[in-house]
Amino acid sequence: MTDTLTDQPGEVREEDSFDTAAVHEWLSSHVDGLRGLPVVRQFPGGASNLTYLLRYPDRDLILRRPPVGRKAASAHDMKREYRVQRQLRPVFPYVPNVLALCEDHAVLGSDFYVMERIPGIILRGDLPPGMTIPPDRARALAFDAIDRLIELHRVDPAAAGLGDLGKGAGYVERQVRGWSERFRAARTDNVPEFTEVMAWLEENRPPDVRICVIHNDFRFDNMVLDGPETLNVVGILDWEMATLGDALMDLAGTVTYWIQADDDEVAQRTRKQPTHLPGMPTRMEVVDYYCDRMGLSTENWTFYEVFGAFRLAVIMQQIYYRYHHGQTHNPAFKDLWMYAGYLEWRCRKAMGG
Repeated sequence: MTDTLTDQPGEVREEDSFDTAAVHEWLSSHVDGLRGLPVVRQFPGGASNLTYLLRYPDRDLILRRPPVGRKAASAHDMKREYRVQRQLRPVFPYVPNVLALCEDHAVLGSDFYVMERIPGIILRGDLPPGMTIPPDRARALAFDAIDRLIELHRVDPAAAGLGDLGKGAGYVERQVRGWSERFRAARTDNVPEFTEVMAWLEENRPPDVRICVIHNDFRFDNMVLDGPETLNVVGILDWEMATLGDALMDLAGTVTYWIQADDDEVAQRTRKQPTHLPGMPTRMEVVDYYCDRMGLSTENWTFYEVFGAFRLAVIMQQIYYRYHHGQTHNPAFKDLWMYAGYLEWRCRKAMGG
């Protein structure tokens, strides 16, 4: 595999920098064999928790920490994210190997944890330079990814030691209420009020269909593939929002990011993964494939479609809120308010059939 195909970090943004020597001093007392100060690089994105490469002479490690500024009360819990991965790895081998958790804020200013790096390819909006995927391989890759989601949803939470990860039953009701509250708290004057959307979700929410361990951000840019020829999923990253929840709510989040080749221009501009490639299944093909294998009905799918778009709008608005109030200066966040408005239109379109 050439370097042009691997996921490449860049320079650390000034607002996201930290004391490398302090982190190394702490880390070397918890992980054996670290020689010299690491070279620190930052991975792209970073809209939520921030991810860094710690490049030592003979090994690469990954550091995860929260962002600065306003944070949702239940978000950015490094101890929880660390625990989820440590407990899941024995029964779901696609989870990274976590090495150490730091709760001493004198080191970096917040909790953080360090894990081993899984080498490979991470697909983002467009394929890396020099990489092509034939239609038959694109289709196989898509369903392989959904198979990993199915495998996760079949994990026994109690057997993994995660029976207390979430509140379980009543998940759909709590999510509709919780994301509505988060939107109201993060709303700025330049975005719609979403009043009708929130009322529709409350009136049309179905009961839970299957409580299981859910990832809550399952998409290609959180997956590591082994190489450009085989395209096997070897790692699932970013377990920040994992919990015990409803399986179809997790699928809804995945499908919301699944931009098809025939979607409108706004959707294409915001695409985070190459699901537009020839051969990739449509959103409904993904839903049908998943539900057929899980023995679940697609009868109420419109609710999940609306909820997925609304939830994404809230996530975008929470990020924009930090930019709007000067808590972050990342220019990638400055136009997210417009995307929230677009997602309100998508919600209304789905609600209207």
